[in-house]
Amino acid sequence: MKELEIVDWEKMNNLVPVITQDSTSNDVLMLGYMNKEALELTIKTRYAHYFSRSKNRIWKKGESSNHTQKVIDIFLDCDNDTILLKVIQEGVACHTGRKSCFFTKLENNTIIEDIKIDTSSAYGVVDTLYHTIQSRKNDDIEKSYTAKLLNGEQNSMLKKIVEEAGEFCFAIKDNNENEAIYEAADVTYHILVALASKNISPDRVKQELARRFNISGIEEKNSRKV
Repeated sequence: MKELEIVDWEKMNNLVPVITQDSTSNDVLMLGYMNKEALELTIKTRYAHYFSRSKNRIWKKGESSNHTQKVIDIFLDCDNDTILLKVIQEGVACHTGRKSCFFTKLENNTIIEDIKIDTSSAYGVVDTLYHTIQSRKNDDIEKSYTAKLLNGEQNSMLKKIVEEAGEFCFAIKDNNENEAIYEAADVTYHILVALASKNISPDRVKQELARRFNISGIEEKNSRKV
């Protein structure tokens, strides 16, 4: 596809930033990234596809939420290293349920746009929790336990995983079903906090679990690089 060769991929390490605007209002909806395959899919399907650095894969915008972006125009900047999409946005662009991803003022951390759509059911509880944890990084540590974990000593954050995992094990051993559920939820939360501290999306864990289907445990362990 000749259009792909115009983009200066080499300068940007094979990923170029993509600014996405509403085709009618020109409101800036989001910033994403594309590799060659994502741009090719976008051109062919006329629906926006991006490369997620946190998920380490190509994703179609709206693949989980159905909040897709129908592409009207594609522009390239004067340096051939940034793409501008003009789209018709179905639903909302931001996973938080807001129209745009740009809703927080930098100077005072004030949110200036209300949530328009509840997206929690569309993304699933694990992904929603992960994004909520990510959003707490800059919160006041005196008011947010998550912010305190993310901005405190790494060892303290990791010790909580060990602590909660131990309590989960005791609950299983004691045959305490309700306690096992509570502790499993605690372990999951603290693991997601640790993943968020390194910007590792839980989607990558799902990909790894999917990869292991129809592979024996012994075979899988032997296939790992030492």
